[in-house]
Amino acid sequence: MRRPLTDCQNCSQRFESHYPFCPYCGMKSKDELTLGVLFNNTVSNYFSVDARFFKSFILLMFKPGYLAKKFVEGRRLLYLHPAQMYLFISVLFFFLFSFISRKQADTLDHALKKDIEQSQLYMDSLKKKTKDSLKVKTVQEPLDAYQFGSVADQNQSESTSIKLRHYQPDPESAVKFDFNEFEIDSMITAGASDQEIYRKMGMKEDDSYIVQRIFKQILKFLKNKSIGSILQTFYDTIPLAMFILLPIFALILKLFYFRKGRFAYHLVFSFYFFTFLFAVFSLLVIANLIWKNFPSWIMSLVMISTFIYLFLGVKRFYGQGYLRSFIKSSAVTFVFLSIVVPFSFVIMGLMAFLFY
Repeated sequence: MRRPLTDCQNCSQRFESHYPFCPYCGMKSKDELTLGVLFNNTVSNYFSVDARFFKSFILLMFKPGYLAKKFVEGRRLLYLHPAQMYLFISVLFFFLFSFISRKQADTLDHALKKDIEQSQLYMDSLKKKTKDSLKVKTVQEPLDAYQFGSVADQNQSESTSIKLRHYQPDPESAVKFDFNEFEIDSMITAGASDQEIYRKMGMKEDDSYIVQRIFKQILKFLKNKSIGSILQTFYDTIPLAMFILLPIFALILKLFYFRKGRFAYHLVFSFYFFTFLFAVFSLLVIANLIWKNFPSWIMSLVMISTFIYLFLGVKRFYGQGYLRSFIKSSAVTFVFLSIVVPFSFVIMGLMAFLFY
């Protein structure tokens, strides 16, 4: 008796319906799309950990450039895909790093609160000294009182120049962010509207969107008194920044090794190298979480080891001598760390402040 046939939803091949999987492509014969199936497929495709992961991870850590070389040579099923490996390790790193970032944000908020309290005590002492000086003026000669007041005002202005910033309109300047912080705090406490406070701060209706955004974020900061939220937003932009920095790093490699294959080859090496960096940083985060006073000299040695790893990696991957590989890896590191990374961090800091 012939058994009924069914069509595979994936490859459209016909096979006997009693098979649980398609004998041609391996697709499950009755795999209805549900939320559970969708979630499981996503996890299995991008976060699966099998024998290839552990084999690839060991080679990644102890044989710089080996995986990238084998991948471009065509051995792409024996080891874990570079993008998949990068995604898994980077997600693990940012999960671990979140514990440290939250702690740092809380520490900054606590320090800022303490500084604000000390500043308030300082201003209260200045007010008391001012009242005492006024009492002395009432029993002195007018000229002496005037001279004393001039000196006192000068001393007070010099001693509080760091704490206070007075808004002075400058017709030659398009934008001024100088204002009296304590006056703004008083308006906030009194319940003044945001528009009134913006005018007091110096914001104009014809200012650009960026300038108005800066004023709004400054007022938001003065209301919340939380610098930790800015830091946390900065940390939240790092994954996106790293995803952008990775192809830039590959482009720098392309410039130094322009005869060593197409851009995709350098991108493969960059994926594996950044995966190594995230793996090392993950180990450092774990060490800091477990070991409270983690020695800084160990961290310095680990940072130096990342350059040695890059040097050995480019030597194996590009097949050049020790001297040439050392010079080029040093140049790549210098360009990336002295130009690309600082510029990226400035942009990240600005974006963190504008959108925290």
